[in-house]
Amino acid sequence: QVHFVESGGGLAQPGGSLRLSCIASGFRLNYYAIGWFRQAPGKEREGISGISSSDGSTYYADSVKGRFTISRDNALNTVYLQMNSLKPEDTAVYYCAANLMRTRITEMRTHEFDYWGQGTQVTVSS
Repeated sequence: QVHFVESGGGLAQPGGSLRLSCIASGFRLNYYAIGWFRQAPGKEREGISGISSSDGSTYYADSVKGRFTISRDNALNTVYLQMNSLKPEDTAVYYCAANLMRTRITEMRTHEFDYWGQGTQVTVSS
């Protein structure tokens, strides 16, 4: 069974930081562009960041640009999301997924992604 396992979520204060990890299970993520998504209660799932497999280029949604950094370690079969300057509006369940249609991400099209994990909860509150 192929999927991701996300971890690293928790409670952070506004302005704080968290680092999320996403480990691929049942497949090697070397060949896939990987994306991070989040879903807040009552809202649609939002693609916030992606990293390409072809050239390592990255994509960030405007809502997280300048605050979040995505990276990958193919040897560890893991993708990371460093989240700094957290805001209450960053509160959501965070997921990662593999893009099955493209190796280079220039925008986040949810229907192109699969191998979803269970997600990890991030709560930003004082």
